[in-house]
Amino acid sequence: MERRSRMAVPFLVAVLVSPLLVAAQTYPAKPVRVVVVTPPGLAPDLVGRTVFDKVGDLLGHPFPVENRFGKVGTVGAALVAKSPPDGHTIMVASATLLSTSHIHTDLPYDPLRDFIGVTPLAETVMMLAVHPSLPAKSVAELIALAKKQPGQLAYSSAGNGGATHLTVALLSSMTGVDAERVLYRGSRSAMNALIAGETQFIISGIATLGPQIEAGTLRPLGVTSAKRVTSLPDVPAIAETVPGYEFTSWIAAFVPAGTSAGVVDKLNLELKRALEDRGVASTLAARNLYPMHMTPGQFAQRLKADHEKYGRLIRLTGMKPE
Repeated sequence: MERRSRMAVPFLVAVLVSPLLVAAQTYPAKPVRVVVVTPPGLAPDLVGRTVFDKVGDLLGHPFPVENRFGKVGTVGAALVAKSPPDGHTIMVASATLLSTSHIHTDLPYDPLRDFIGVTPLAETVMMLAVHPSLPAKSVAELIALAKKQPGQLAYSSAGNGGATHLTVALLSSMTGVDAERVLYRGSRSAMNALIAGETQFIISGIATLGPQIEAGTLRPLGVTSAKRVTSLPDVPAIAETVPGYEFTSWIAAFVPAGTSAGVVDKLNLELKRALEDRGVASTLAARNLYPMHMTPGQFAQRLKADHEKYGRLIRLTGMKPE
């Protein structure tokens, strides 16, 4: 009897595990939807299309991208959260997915409970840029000007709790800068408002601001990474003026909670292969985006830590949940 019980254990394990293996081996088994929660042309859209085009090539199966945006990405996220948990609906979102949950209490999903983070796809570094008419030519000069004219300078912001908001909130908390926040619908609208002179500065993704910097319509003052980025060696890190200042983010792939571990691991592996491709890396680097990969376990830890970090920053702003 004891020998028979011992023999039954491996059999039971095999019975339980085999469906996971079959699901992974046959994935993808039907059309896939890659839902980007931002408008076309922004960094998450570029990353999603670049990486999943390559995944499609690797697997010989199309991974078409569609943009479902609105309400700081919550429209697309709600759609994915309700989708079947089989790996055939994938979300590409930025860390704003986490920060918005601290502001909007009526969301139809929980970012940690209702999604599985497959892996980050790219690290994003932000940039502090000003309108060329502003006399400040450095981070130190901008801080001095803002302190000399408290509440007189205005900055462009896209959405409550988004990166364009929290990066300035962090800077204000560390320097005492008092600037007026002007809210716009989306990063592109926020940037265009700065170009038009409606505001004086912004902190937004290098991928978004880069073309305007090159065109001379905006002046860069600093990057939000701890050190200078290799593609912009002449632009100092804000931390060179404000020690300890750092704010980098990510763009990542998610699937609905309940998706099998086998499918998640298969998708993670294929995304790793895509991110290691030279063409993919070159395309991302041209927009100052940096390939980033983690295992699902590593990313789960990062998501929890970032969720707590953004919550602290939002409380720091004094913003009340909506």
